[in-house]
Amino acid sequence: MALGARGWRRRSLLLLLLWVTGQAAPVLGLAVSSELQIQRSFVPDECPRTVHSGDFVRYHYVGTFLDGQKFDSSYDRDSTFNVFVGKGQLIAGMDQALVGMCVNERRLVTIPPNLAYGSEGVSGVIPPNSVLHFDVLLVDIWNSEDQVQIQTYFKPPSCPRTIQVSDFVRYHYNGTFLDGTLFDSSHNRMKTYDTYVGIGWLIPGMDKGLLGMCVGEKRIITVPPFLAYGEEGDGKDIPGQASLVFDVALLDLHNPKDTISIENKVVPENCERRSQSGDFLRYHYNGTLLDGTLFDSSYSRNHTFDTYIGQGYVIPGMDEGLLGVCIGERRRIVVPPHLGYGEKGRGSIPGSAVLVFDIHVIDFHNPSDSISITSHYKPPDCSVLSKKGDYLKYHYNASLLDGTLLDSTWNLGKTYNIVLGSGQVVLGMDMGLREMCVGEKRTVIIPPHLGYGEAGVDGEVPGSAVLVFDIELLELVSGLPEGYMFIWNGEVSPNLFEEIDRDGNGEVLLEEFSEYIHAQVATGKGKLAPGFNAEMIVKNMFTNQDRNGDGKVTAEEFKLKDQEAKHDEL
Repeated sequence: MALGARGWRRRSLLLLLLWVTGQAAPVLGLAVSSELQIQRSFVPDECPRTVHSGDFVRYHYVGTFLDGQKFDSSYDRDSTFNVFVGKGQLIAGMDQALVGMCVNERRLVTIPPNLAYGSEGVSGVIPPNSVLHFDVLLVDIWNSEDQVQIQTYFKPPSCPRTIQVSDFVRYHYNGTFLDGTLFDSSHNRMKTYDTYVGIGWLIPGMDKGLLGMCVGEKRIITVPPFLAYGEEGDGKDIPGQASLVFDVALLDLHNPKDTISIENKVVPENCERRSQSGDFLRYHYNGTLLDGTLFDSSYSRNHTFDTYIGQGYVIPGMDEGLLGVCIGERRRIVVPPHLGYGEKGRGSIPGSAVLVFDIHVIDFHNPSDSISITSHYKPPDCSVLSKKGDYLKYHYNASLLDGTLLDSTWNLGKTYNIVLGSGQVVLGMDMGLREMCVGEKRTVIIPPHLGYGEAGVDGEVPGSAVLVFDIELLELVSGLPEGYMFIWNGEVSPNLFEEIDRDGNGEVLLEEFSEYIHAQVATGKGKLAPGFNAEMIVKNMFTNQDRNGDGKVTAEEFKLKDQEAKHDEL
């Protein structure tokens, strides 16, 4: 036992007088012999290792005489006493008293003079023939033959990959000494420790202790000082010759050479088309870190993520991972940080984080897409086909590509009625209803640029949605030639103005005009454009004839359609 910082002279004298009285009997129970006495005042519940001759120990002590007078204390110097046991560096009694101790064990040791400083004592410090009392607390123990010790106390069921040399890892840790004293914690900083493994960025013991870990694994790594910070320690936090214990939880793992990985969860049996660069996708996703921590979810917003792929609108890893998907497919895309948000991270995503996206593809299209028509049934007589201007009555079910029903006329119990080509439906539907015969059933798939576009219909149709219409045409009324709202079914009377002007006053009022046109339609001599408000058509016809806008038409104003092509009237 040395007196530490009280001067080199005292320490040298102590070392010179270590063996003046020879060896004592070995430790047996609580008393080594009738002279060397050991009282174990505290023994920890767990004692994985005890001191053996040749071990290096770090311990605190208080040294007193029989009358209780203190002659030395490591606590006063705020530093443990560090020494090899059994190599002649201690007085004989202390060399024997330390053997068999556990870390955190406390012993009260009484050493007789013949096993201490004998009849000579230490001038000015230890009187001759002094019995010495030591209150000893063992803090650390290691041996020069020790290696890194690894104790795994949790390992996830699935371990597809383990840490290799040159991998980059993100982990949390608590760093303690062997006695349990905390010297550092990433948890307290609320930030993982991020580093490469096996290239000298860590102390050698950690470089070795991290190898082979799985993401989600938790292990205790015990590092002897010669594989840690050695004799010098590290600043004020880690003393020299300290064994270190790291309780590590691995959160993340990747290698700079990694590419994305794709795991297909669900692939529809019918996959007529796969996504390509330039396509526009709508998909749901959950975004997590490798340890399962959720950082984002489209489901929580109740709105798909809509984007072009292959054009830099999303992180490179997703740009690549979304290629080749089918509508309805579910896949997991694992993105290394250099293809994600890099060293800086973003928002709730920490720097250098591997990202895991579980995606569900709802639909996709390309801006160059047109509508798709699939006819499922045509009646034997399918000679009359729909065209622009025809009045149609049809039933439909409208859904998204994933099968979500948006609307149904069957559910409402009434048909949907339009004039084809009049702008009463979205352009894709107008196109999809053409050249269709009564009784035919078809499916029309409409890309959003021919449907409801990026805006969609609030509360009904999502923005940028591909639409699927299952249609059955029930009735077709042929329309008029383009540009006409009324036609004659036979020869036009040469005295047409006079027939309309029944009172013969040379002027036709709206009432006279309307009565005459409706009479021609009723007798089959004329036909109004189907699907429109008849009164509005007649009024517009009259207004076109009333050139000066005085509310009446004269013979000079009255002209037929073929006489002046600028007007859609008679």
